[in-house]
Amino acid sequence: MFRKLSSFNTPSITNIVATYPNNPLCLGLYEPWRQNWYTDQSVRCLFPALGVRMGYAVTVVFSLPNPNYRRWKIIDLFEAISRAKKPAVLVIKQDFPPDILPKVGLAGGQLTAVLKACGVVGVVTDGPTRDIDEIRPLEMQYLTTGVTPGHGEMAISAINVPVSVASMDVAPGEIVHMDENGAVKFPADRLADICKNIDAFTAKEEERADNVLASKTFAQMKKAWQREDLPG
Repeated sequence: MFRKLSSFNTPSITNIVATYPNNPLCLGLYEPWRQNWYTDQSVRCLFPALGVRMGYAVTVVFSLPNPNYRRWKIIDLFEAISRAKKPAVLVIKQDFPPDILPKVGLAGGQLTAVLKACGVVGVVTDGPTRDIDEIRPLEMQYLTTGVTPGHGEMAISAINVPVSVASMDVAPGEIVHMDENGAVKFPADRLADICKNIDAFTAKEEERADNVLASKTFAQMKKAWQREDLPG
């Protein structure tokens, strides 16, 4: 099922998850506008050529060090990833002050190498990253707010808790599908339902697009566009 859904772009997944709740092929898992189930435009894809990555979410919150709270170490994160279902997508919440957040080059080449070894295929974070020249050959997909070369001392304040990153609320174990368009999440127990419905919906969209492009007159184009089984 992962191989199948990796052949579709992320917007196609959103179509089945919740975008068109009045369509019988749409599962309507979320209220499309008012619930946070996909990323906004604050993040961008660093490596569009890599295409789709999807996996089970592991979440972590990074912040400034707190001398009164030193529970977690980076090795704890690696252990949590190693215990998670694979493949995994790491969702990083960067809980830094507004004046610091834009310059936190958090996940660099060293961290990415360990993530890859632990079974992570993609990272979604609401802050910058760095070392993209080192990350690129590792073929790890990234959605970030940008790139910056440095950072200061950091700490982990939570592992595998619900987080909100770039307007997407993610709980550990949910599935994240990501590509150059952004990311969408959905419950792991609905994976088979999405696989079941996506072929029919996408085939209808492709058929409509082909018919629209083949139209010679506006009347033909209008007829091709106005299908009862598709939105529009």
